[in-house]
Amino acid sequence: MEVAPGIHSIGQTMGGHVHAFLVDDGTSLTLIDTLYDTDGHRVLEEIRQLGRTPADLQQIVLTHAHRSHIGGLAALKKATGATVLAHAWEADIIAGDRKLPPKPSALIPMRPILTYAQVYYIQLGIALGIGKHPPCPVDRTVEDGDRIGPLEVLHAPGHSPGHLAFWWPERRALFAGDAIATWPEFAPGWSAFNLNERQHRESLNRMAELDAEVLAVGHGEPTTDNVAARVRALV
Repeated sequence: MEVAPGIHSIGQTMGGHVHAFLVDDGTSLTLIDTLYDTDGHRVLEEIRQLGRTPADLQQIVLTHAHRSHIGGLAALKKATGATVLAHAWEADIIAGDRKLPPKPSALIPMRPILTYAQVYYIQLGIALGIGKHPPCPVDRTVEDGDRIGPLEVLHAPGHSPGHLAFWWPERRALFAGDAIATWPEFAPGWSAFNLNERQHRESLNRMAELDAEVLAVGHGEPTTDNVAARVRALV
């Protein structure tokens, strides 16, 4: 689905209504996250529907190392040869060399409570170390202020220490990762998964200053509806 010019959304219910995004700047494709599935087929099909080939995918950049966002990474790396990028703090988790630390209260049901049965399995998986992703090495680490194609890298910790968001200034498009969710409601992420609430609030404050017109999130549908005001309301 094209959210805005050059921004294509790919989603699935498994993994908590998770979404990945293909960014097309007119020359090459950049993929943000890889969904929960381990075979990458949804992403590859979207590339074909755009009239492109897997070789056109030059870069895969990851918001963070939760399984919902890196499940298809290894398969997509093999199919496309794309360069894999992530924050240094997440790299060894993505490569399978370290476990992702759960929140201390990881076994206690928290928001989004009305649909918690659908996301509690993700929380349990992180806490118990089950439902692992196929590991894949990170080719290059990135930091705040780096550029990836048309995207500016925003280090947005809180959900995890190495959590990244991305800003496409020409499109006024914010790719917020899991700092913001639109499912099951518009909210400042899922509290059960945010490791550092102070950092999370600081990251939201930074996002609110961008006056975005397009919002793409890790869980829930992307939106162009009154985005700047709704993001400011979260802080």
